[in-house]
Amino acid sequence: MCALWCALFGVRSLVCAGGPAILRFGESRYRQTFGVLMRAKASRRLILAISALALCGALLAPDRTQSAETPRGSLAGQLLIATPTMRDPRFDRAVILILKHDNEGALGIVVNRPLGERPMAHLLGDGSVSGNVQVFVGGPVEPNVGFIVHSTDYRRAATLDVDGRVAMTGNREVLRDIADKKGPAKVLIAFGYAGWAPGQLEAELAHNVWYTAPEDPALVFDDDRDKVWEHATARRTQDL
Repeated sequence: MCALWCALFGVRSLVCAGGPAILRFGESRYRQTFGVLMRAKASRRLILAISALALCGALLAPDRTQSAETPRGSLAGQLLIATPTMRDPRFDRAVILILKHDNEGALGIVVNRPLGERPMAHLLGDGSVSGNVQVFVGGPVEPNVGFIVHSTDYRRAATLDVDGRVAMTGNREVLRDIADKKGPAKVLIAFGYAGWAPGQLEAELAHNVWYTAPEDPALVFDDDRDKVWEHATARRTQDL
């Protein structure tokens, strides 16, 4: 995992120098659009390098039709489960909720990498806010960008309805509403995401490094995080 996880939450990093990374929702230092690719130096994996603003725009753009953007067999709203043959240690026994899968690639949030509880005051930068929340490592890309996966009883203008049972919002307002007890009933707060270039996820599926399973809110929000991989694997629909 990238050492920026540590910097983000105030834990000293062995790699990154300087102070904690700035917590950001809805912006990225790269200012890149959804289709721009970066090649990770330490891995063969091609990842989509996008800003949270570009992400929300790409996910929610009303002029993008299903037929034009979503390939047959889209995994949006499905769980991606690392198989025992997964060789990338960043995704060992990972369970990923796929938020977007179309002709431009795929994007998802790991739901079984809890990092621990953090003060809401730290996340919001507001000392007047009380209480702690559980936070998760959502993936190795853009670890200082936050994503809030939540139940569909809550909605804002920037909210993406993933499949009618879970949704995602990527701005600070949802955190403020959670702190004020006006937020969603179920929530998973993650930093970073997992991304795939066009056709990359399909190639990985063909090489049997992932199982797939229907999304289940109980697995996403309620299940024992140590059991999520086991329980999701038992529900897999793509086998080796």
